[in-house]
Amino acid sequence: MTPGTPTLPSGLDSMEQIAGRLAGKRAAVFLDYDGTLTPIVSRPELAVLSDEMRATLERLAAVCTVAIVSGRDRLDVEGLVKVDGLVYAGSHGFDIVGPGGLDMQHEEGARYRPILEQAADEIEQRVGGIEGVLIERKKYAVAIHYRLVADEHLPRIDAAVDEVAGAHPELRRTGGKKVYELRPKLEWHKGKAVLWLLEALDLDHPDVVPFYLGDDETDEDAFRAIADRGIGVMVAEDRGATSARYLLRDPGEARAFLDRLIDTVEGTH
Repeated sequence: MTPGTPTLPSGLDSMEQIAGRLAGKRAAVFLDYDGTLTPIVSRPELAVLSDEMRATLERLAAVCTVAIVSGRDRLDVEGLVKVDGLVYAGSHGFDIVGPGGLDMQHEEGARYRPILEQAADEIEQRVGGIEGVLIERKKYAVAIHYRLVADEHLPRIDAAVDEVAGAHPELRRTGGKKVYELRPKLEWHKGKAVLWLLEALDLDHPDVVPFYLGDDETDEDAFRAIADRGIGVMVAEDRGATSARYLLRDPGEARAFLDRLIDTVEGTH
């Protein structure tokens, strides 16, 4: 933790308190993918969901609404999770599908795709030759992964992302764990997507307690969005200031938490 930042209580150690919040209410569970359901890995395609976590998600979906809210493209994360009956919100919520014909493509997002392609080309020209850099062209974003890059090249990558972002004022630069991202400069993010889903799924009621589990900077938008009505859970070994209420150390603890949450929800039924 950052010096002076209070340590969050463990989500696993707080299940009795969480069960009290759920008494007489329903749960709706929103989950990030990378770093939350799977460990952080060197390359995005290596983040494979374990059979045990998939079984937990199947059990969870049988007792409450479950949505995967990821920065990955929706088709990508849907193909990785492979669990029917879930809501899949890709590209930080720009692309959403779910049971019952739920289908939302952010109306303004599509017009940014040519700009994102151009930005990706420009970044490729500047840093594409650096060993270890991975430029990921997403439907509604460009991600520049530098986990495998030697430290000496990091300032060059940082400067290149800044230059390209500055040349395209329609885009905004965001970050995460060993990744930079350029996204449309729109007031839309994971938090907005969660609030939209609560309304679209008829869950925007006092008797619903939304949970959000995430591990990274982009998940803070969702933690803030539900802070006054739900429960945010940070999945990280240690973390600085956050709007989450509880902490889980890794995806293994996240699975244990979800398993116990299933028992709790079944008990409230």
